[in-house]
Amino acid sequence: MEVIEVLKEASTRIFNNVKDIAGTDNAAGDFGIGAGGDISRNIDIIAEKTVLDFLKEINFECVVLGEECGRVELSKEPKGFIIMDAIDGSANAVRGIPFFCSSLAFATKNNLSSITDGVITNLSNGQMYWASKNKGSFFNEEKIRVHDKEPIYKIIGINTSGASSNLLKKLEPISRNYEHTRHFGANALEMALFAKGLMDIFIDLRNKIRIQDIAAGYLIVKEAGGIIVDGDLNPLDADLSYSTRVSFIIAANQKIFDEVISQMEQ
Repeated sequence: MEVIEVLKEASTRIFNNVKDIAGTDNAAGDFGIGAGGDISRNIDIIAEKTVLDFLKEINFECVVLGEECGRVELSKEPKGFIIMDAIDGSANAVRGIPFFCSSLAFATKNNLSSITDGVITNLSNGQMYWASKNKGSFFNEEKIRVHDKEPIYKIIGINTSGASSNLLKKLEPISRNYEHTRHFGANALEMALFAKGLMDIFIDLRNKIRIQDIAAGYLIVKEAGGIIVDGDLNPLDADLSYSTRVSFIIAANQKIFDEVISQMEQ
């Protein structure tokens, strides 16, 4: 079984196991602080267990880096790392807001740039976004690309949840000069929508994002032709440590990138 098929099957199993509990009392609960630093909810635990059970079932030799479970070594001689955010957008999932996803990626080494495969599944409807290195990005079985025309509406994604007053001040010209700014509460799924051409740029400069949140999206955005840089505007890369936090900007092309970034520099 190829790595991408392993990730797709694991992601499908998550969808099947959580689709009926989102927004119910069974989705919540407090299972303490997970490895990523947030409170683990029941829906998170169910989703992660689904993946771990499947990987053990097929004897997939890897190290799992989970948002809740932390580092789980499934082999003495692992082929690489499964980077797992089994539920991205847990708050949405618990409340029943239909915007949350699973994010699974495979890396051969201890950094983002070694990711070879990634899958993001919209857990409200089962739609799947996926990519393999040098093979392109896909929505279900349809190849996708970032938006490459002058958009009728420029859609600007900005994650400002918990942002400092200084960052809000820096980003204020964007909110003032662009009418259509968005944030839906699940970075991975927003990266997938961007890769499908539904957004023009997405900005998260809070320096709070964990690798689990963006690992699959990183590859899907790159394979769809998007620009992806860090907070210093250098090509994004980072190690897979649990202490690592990143900022990033993704853009459909250099023109929209330069245009929007210039607003922050005023």
